[in-house]
Amino acid sequence: MIGISMGDVTGIGPEVTLKALAVEAQLDDVRYLLIGDVDSTRQLNDQLGMKLPLQLLTDANKGGRFILHNPLPEPLPARLTAGSPAAARSALAWLKDGAERCLRRELGALVTAPVNKESILSSGRPFIGQTEFLSQLAGAERTAMMLLGHDDRNRWLRVVLATTHLPLKLVAAQLTQAKVELAIELAAQACRDLGLPSARVGVCGLNPHAGEGGKLGDEEKTIITPGVETARRTQLDVAGPFAADSLFYQAYRGDYDVIVAMYHDQGLVPLKMIGFESGVNWTLGLPFIRTSPDHGTAYDIAGQNKANPSSMMAAIRLAKQLARARHVQ
Repeated sequence: MIGISMGDVTGIGPEVTLKALAVEAQLDDVRYLLIGDVDSTRQLNDQLGMKLPLQLLTDANKGGRFILHNPLPEPLPARLTAGSPAAARSALAWLKDGAERCLRRELGALVTAPVNKESILSSGRPFIGQTEFLSQLAGAERTAMMLLGHDDRNRWLRVVLATTHLPLKLVAAQLTQAKVELAIELAAQACRDLGLPSARVGVCGLNPHAGEGGKLGDEEKTIITPGVETARRTQLDVAGPFAADSLFYQAYRGDYDVIVAMYHDQGLVPLKMIGFESGVNWTLGLPFIRTSPDHGTAYDIAGQNKANPSSMMAAIRLAKQLARARHVQ
């Protein structure tokens, strides 16, 4: 069974989830546990005309395909405003429930619909991001974000981030050789988990032109190159650091299977340029499979039946692919 935490109900998470499941239901017989607000999910299912046979989580319907469950004692109020504190806190509770079920091996994978960091923080809860939240919950210290997507000609970019949700001014100070080595290691392993025939890893520099031999910064010499050399000694197929502007083009044309980027926007801008609708976030290094669509809550179009489910469909399909490979679905 694949779990889906429904995310912020005032955003597009529930909408893209139901739309994606309506398509996926026709492809196989995989079962899903939808962790969220029962009443609003049923109402949205009717409004969208999805006609998914939603059932409550009880012993009597263990064989159902689309099971609804809310671990909270009370349903959410109707007509919440965008970014409501109640919606934000509920989204975190549903995320936690899904992760704990994965840790208990009740679920083969967890797909997480979007939450809004600002709304969660405004609700009084400390929060950096779903990746960090799940890593802490699972006690996993060796994790990294991978983003992957393809264009309309099925040309892929796969990117692993050495640092994640940091202000740009802090990246250089918090980038370490150990983080670079971990990102390379997890990137190579991800290629194997995806069943790719090779695991060619290209590594970005931090500075423009990869530092120009130290003239534009020394992080390439003191941090990134030693990390690449250490990884190469473990027989990984890795090269770099290279100037990011040329490396992404080289990966796009097929020279590399995956790129290790040094910071969030360095990796995500080119990825979203070619695969905005197909992009998937995959958390590497967790003790369970976790994927998510690569977009946010999109409060501006929520409730208008305008949300494109393509990224959620891709996240669900990747979760199923990985679960099948691990024989845990």
